[in-house]
Amino acid sequence: GQTLDFMLSEHRDFAAARRFFKRAIGSNGVPDRVVIDKSAANRAGLQAVNAILKFTDGGRTVAIRQAKYLNNILEQDHRFIKRITGPMMGFKAFHSAAATIAGIETAHMIRKGQIPANGASAFKVFAALTA
Repeated sequence: GQTLDFMLSEHRDFAAARRFFKRAIGSNGVPDRVVIDKSAANRAGLQAVNAILKFTDGGRTVAIRQAKYLNNILEQDHRFIKRITGPMMGFKAFHSAAATIAGIETAHMIRKGQIPANGASAFKVFAALTA
């Protein structure tokens, strides 16, 4: 099944977490499980979404994986973003930060071979995605 593992938010509070998970599920479908850190807001937001799903999606809910070190595997994969964005002066707008990070993540996925290239160069794959 699917795993939802990354959350970018301006404010880590309950309402923001609930909105994020509702929007992510609306766009991508209901994941089997979600890996989160020890944030109480994320847990509360997921529990609120699970309460809604219980009555609207035939009783199916999202399993919540919450452990202190479980997110470390995911964070290691995001080290390259920190390396690229660290020297930058910061972002003036949240949407530009989100767009920049999405582009960096896509380029990294192409380099790691997570997007099928069929023998094409990384540049050709990236160009095909942007066309």
